[in-house]
Amino acid sequence: MELVKGRPQNNEGRLEKEIRVYDFLDKLDISFERIDHEEANNMDACSRIDEVLGTIICKNLFLCNRQKTEFYLLMMPADKPFKTKDITGQIGCSRLSFADGEYMEKYLDIKPGAVSVMGLMNDTENNVRLLIDKPVIESETIGCHPCVSTSSLKIKTQDILHKFLPAVNHKVTIVDLPESF
Repeated sequence: MELVKGRPQNNEGRLEKEIRVYDFLDKLDISFERIDHEEANNMDACSRIDEVLGTIICKNLFLCNRQKTEFYLLMMPADKPFKTKDITGQIGCSRLSFADGEYMEKYLDIKPGAVSVMGLMNDTENNVRLLIDKPVIESETIGCHPCVSTSSLKIKTQDILHKFLPAVNHKVTIVDLPESF
């Protein structure tokens, strides 16, 4: 695995949704570093990638309410456990569960295992509410997938917050999840 600056030199063998991410980041003048790797669709696979990127790889959870009418993308540190009771009161929702992959593909154009903040560029009708745990907001950079689980990006957190999110017309709700005990 090699850390490189910017987009791949050619698009051969890459999915169109991945190329759209690079085009969008270039359009917004957001610089990034990239690493290509074997499929990484769980946090164990991401640990080595995390070392090479030298940044926090977020655990990205795609959640919904009981009625499956409200959807959430939660970005949190990989080492924190997730308990729905820790977040529901903070966002005004009585119960959350993991959303089905069909909704992830419908709203974010992402398959399970590749969930990423980059998918919000495909959510043009704002069906998904972004939630970010406080330590992620406070980090200088974050690692995320470019809508596929065979590459990972390192991007400045401030670029995500102040360039990317306004461009995709999404706001962030900062949550404060407890540390594990």
